[in-house]
Amino acid sequence: MSLISIDDFKKIELKVGKVLEAQRIEGSKKLIRLVVDLGSEKRQIVAGLAEHYAPEALVGKYVIVVANLQPRRLMGYESQGMLLATCDKPTLLTLLEPSDEHVGEHVC
Repeated sequence: MSLISIDDFKKIELKVGKVLEAQRIEGSKKLIRLVVDLGSEKRQIVAGLAEHYAPEALVGKYVIVVANLQPRRLMGYESQGMLLATCDKPTLLTLLEPSDEHVGEHVC
């Protein structure tokens, strides 16, 4: 594990978003393509959630998004952010969900 400084951590922009759409990516066992509303914009995010969540279970969920991550192409789709999740066990991934519905607001 490499350690980062508090200055590096302060660069991360976390925002609350609402999942508007979610669908499995054909040809992948793990990836789901999501459209997430961040208030001022909608983002496409590709996440390795398919082994843990059905796409329809994600629609309407409020999530925490790393909003200033460089885009990356996965299976032909551009991912424009990352969702925060925790791994309780190697086989149990759980999305971090805010307790309020403050779409687009920064997470303090």
